[in-house]
Amino acid sequence: MELRVKDICKEKGILFKELAEKLNVSDIGLRASLKGNPTIGTLEKIAEALGVPFTELFERPKSDTASLTCPNCGKNINIKVE
Repeated sequence: MELRVKDICKEKGILFKELAEKLNVSDIGLRASLKGNPTIGTLEKIAEALGVPFTELFERPKSDTASLTCPNCGKNINIKVE
């Protein structure tokens, strides 16, 4: 799932470097953390620094259905999002 941190920074007129400074981490460290698998704690701190709800950091579904691939058989599974 894609994170929207860069988009939210852009919307709020905050440079990524400024966000890193608010979090007391380096710009490179923040980017590495977001590329990897950031912890919930890290995401909560980012959301607080940006002044947005935690859920805003996650990309919204583009439609009312989501598709997953079954890890056992490889078939697509469609899920309706309400």
